Amino acid sequence: MTTQIATFGAGCFWCLEAAMNQLHGVQQAISGYMGGTTENPSYQQICTGQTGHAEVVQITFDPAQISYQQLCQIFFCLHDPTQLNRQGNDVGTQYRSVIFYHNEAQQQQATEIEAELTAANVFPDAIVTELSPASRFYPAEGYHQGYFKQNPQQGYCQFIVAPKLAKFRQQFRAQLKQD
Repeated sequence: MTTQIATFGAGCFWCLEAAMNQLHGVQQAISGYMGGTTENPSYQQICTGQTGHAEVVQITFDPAQISYQQLCQIFFCLHDPTQLNRQGNDVGTQYRSVIFYHNEAQQQQATEIEAELTAANVFPDAIVTELSPASRFYPAEGYHQGYFKQNPQQGYCQFIVAPKLAKFRQQFRAQLKQD
């Protein structure tokens, strides 16, 4: 089996990581940081907005089971791509909407999907998702991995993550892993 890597930033990584790990064909989705200048950044450093990093999820997937295009489409459905440096109450460049492509094929596919969504007027405002070449990925601290699964009663998880995941599971039911 040949696997590939995809990296997306959609605001807070807890929701995106929780959703992507439920998809058939995704081996793992890891919360982390990409796109900045500080080596081995901490969550506290990222939160200042001074490192240049975005909160991202790096996904290892089997393209025979789920395509990069499908992952991009799901990414666009899981957040508001018309908000560049903001997702809900999370504000700053660390919460930007971004696709970090790992090769030219991913860059082309992401560009095509964005153009299709724009042409179809899926969103009321223009898509402002940043498209950038992948750089070094730094996994987030251990407590961020599987955060929603481990902390479903935490306030942010109850009021922000859980409703998004419920909508995601309904919309992408056919692509979910079987329990």
